[in-house]
Amino acid sequence: MKIDSHQHFWKYNASDYGWINDRMKILKRDWLADDLEPGLLEAGFAGSVAVQARQTPEETRWLLSLAENHHLIKGVVGWVDLRSESDLRKQLDEFSRSEKFIGVRHVVHDEPEDNFMLHDDFLKGISILKEYNLTYDLLLFPKHLPVAQLVVSMFPEQKFVVDHIAKPLIKDRVTDPWKDDIVMLSENKNVWCKLSGMVTEADWLNHSSEDFRPYLDVVFNAFGPGRLMIGSDWPVCLVSREYREVINIVEDYISGMQDEVRQKILGLNCIDFYGLEIT
Repeated sequence: MKIDSHQHFWKYNASDYGWINDRMKILKRDWLADDLEPGLLEAGFAGSVAVQARQTPEETRWLLSLAENHHLIKGVVGWVDLRSESDLRKQLDEFSRSEKFIGVRHVVHDEPEDNFMLHDDFLKGISILKEYNLTYDLLLFPKHLPVAQLVVSMFPEQKFVVDHIAKPLIKDRVTDPWKDDIVMLSENKNVWCKLSGMVTEADWLNHSSEDFRPYLDVVFNAFGPGRLMIGSDWPVCLVSREYREVINIVEDYISGMQDEVRQKILGLNCIDFYGLEIT
């Protein structure tokens, strides 16, 4: 069973999605489940994990409502206020009433402080997630990897996953120091990695599959086949490539691997990591 571990939905407006600039004008519209379904099914996927794109509790409520009405949405990685213990528990109690609420994410790479995750209140919030059996998605730039290493080592029982292989500088063909830092992070066995978001770190309209191979080699050697999962980052990926083309980058890379390995990366690891209820 193939599961897309990372995609987004939104009803577009300029104030909530200010990061969508004119170069990304294809994204300046609503992107909803009916838009995802054709590409998802054509690529042979049974469903997806919807990940937050706005940092509000309303975003999580909205995504959960979508998930309750669309069987292809197998889980939601939402946003909660990790820095407010009183609000956090209220939000977690509310959202956890849905079986589709599987994890949380904070847009760390947009925070002005590189050490943002080391704030006491943020760490306190992370410490509470395991009580609710929730995962945490790490949205990082390469510069944040040393801090992430500290954070994940503090919570060895908490499950983390790195989004978009931590956004290395693929366009510039730069691997250092990202390579050493992602390998160090991978030594924490509570950390997984999503094979997603790579096309937007490459030259959007002028790249080949070979541009991604050095980076895929690094994460495969670091995390092994048991802690990697495919993700599209749809619809963001559409600034560069269509859904099927994005999926093909990973599928082509693993095409010569054992069937058991391919099944893990294309779906089973995602189901295991997030504890998805697949029907």
